[in-house]
Amino acid sequence: MLAALAGCGKGGAADDDEAPEVKGTVLVTTVSPASQTFHDTIQAWGTAVGDPHRASTISLGHGGQVIGLLVAGGQSVQRGQALLRVAPDPVARNAYLQAQSALDLATGELKRTEQMAAQHLATQSQVATARKALDDAKTGLEAQRALGGGTAEETINAPADGVVTALNVNLGDRFQAGTALLSFAPSQALVARLGAQPEQGAHLKPGMPVEVQGTYGSGESLQGRLDVVGHAVDAQTHLLPLQVSLPPEAGNVLVAGSAVQASIDATSYTAWALPRGAVLQDDKGAYVFVVDHDHAKRIDVALKHPDGDTVGVQGPLDAKMQVIVTGNYELDDGDAVREGDDSDKAPQAAAKAQPESAK
Repeated sequence: MLAALAGCGKGGAADDDEAPEVKGTVLVTTVSPASQTFHDTIQAWGTAVGDPHRASTISLGHGGQVIGLLVAGGQSVQRGQALLRVAPDPVARNAYLQAQSALDLATGELKRTEQMAAQHLATQSQVATARKALDDAKTGLEAQRALGGGTAEETINAPADGVVTALNVNLGDRFQAGTALLSFAPSQALVARLGAQPEQGAHLKPGMPVEVQGTYGSGESLQGRLDVVGHAVDAQTHLLPLQVSLPPEAGNVLVAGSAVQASIDATSYTAWALPRGAVLQDDKGAYVFVVDHDHAKRIDVALKHPDGDTVGVQGPLDAKMQVIVTGNYELDDGDAVREGDDSDKAPQAAAKAQPESAK
């Protein structure tokens, strides 16, 4: 019986030698940090509008009546497309007809005077006076034509491809000379008028790159440039006004009046790029664990870019270090670690899940 027991004891020792248990070692996966340029962004919201330096108001130098509306406010138009039909003011039309009659009379009077002068029945002074009257009649007729009396109907055409941003008259309206009939913005002359939180103003400077998207629609991005940074908060929106220039192709994506949102690249800096899970937080701040001679070593870092799956940190790291990504939540400074991949954890998890009798 003693011999049998001794034999059993030896068999158990052999099994233990064949499968030694490593205690106090944490299985981890690692990644090497990479230096990367990050950008701090500031969000802003607003509207795409016609560039005030290129937008125009269409008016006439004479009065008249609107007899045809061929477009609506907000409509896109092509160069040369008819926008309005206008009948001239009756007074201007009458003045033009009188000027035309005066020109006909002066033309005939000069001809008669020259015939009489050839027969020595009129002096050269009389000829000069008749010629002067003809010149004055021509000038008067041109003036009345410029005042709109030369035609029974006038058509106003689009000066370029663009958008009718505002239509200020209705069918049948009579208007005076210089009245703004409609507002027009060329399609390749859009800007974004935005508003940002006032506390962000200190970080904004003209020339910063801006990514602009329409709030609704396809969400296609446009690359613009920050041109104007306001120095006073808007009384209605309580936001800091900004203006962003947009590229010429903006007219293919946005129309005047579209709601837009923008991301402004305010600050650029270099930091170590790491997966979000590699960075931990405690009362002392942000930190990471690196593998140092098969042990975990804590390194405190500054979390500079916290957004996204890849974050940016600054601290005493280098590209040769192995930063622990998974398994770091179980670690304390100085703990023993073993590097592996996620597949190594499956056998361990299965072994722990087996009942004691199965072992």
